[in-house]
Amino acid sequence: MPHTPDVQHDLDRLRGLASTMDSALRVPVLGIRLGWDSILGLIPGVGDVLALAPAGYILKEAHRMGASRSVLARMGANVGIDLAIGAIPLIGDIFDVGWKANIRNVDLLHRHLEQTAPMKTVSPVDGELSSHHPTLKG
Repeated sequence: MPHTPDVQHDLDRLRGLASTMDSALRVPVLGIRLGWDSILGLIPGVGDVLALAPAGYILKEAHRMGASRSVLARMGANVGIDLAIGAIPLIGDIFDVGWKANIRNVDLLHRHLEQTAPMKTVSPVDGELSSHHPTLKG
């Protein structure tokens, strides 16, 4: 179901942020994509913490856009896994390249909004031969 222009604009903005954090750059020889989250993760101690700011912003926006508690919990778990494993030297840096928590979270939000978007209701008299006058029955 298509989203309203405002919701679609917000999703596009969040997807752009997630792509910047998770897959902005392509490593030519290997063909893998990595983003600023992976690059920041190389800085011992503070890199993974710095990468939390955009992830937190995506969570805040998901809440503002009406994500359910269960979706927010899954999004939080994605960020928590990224932070916990990303903090392990070397293993965490390799994990960051593949996990892409921000893209996962925007995808979760997008699916949630598609599933909960109000359906267009059709009047029971649309397409039928009837009168729209309240006292007349067709």
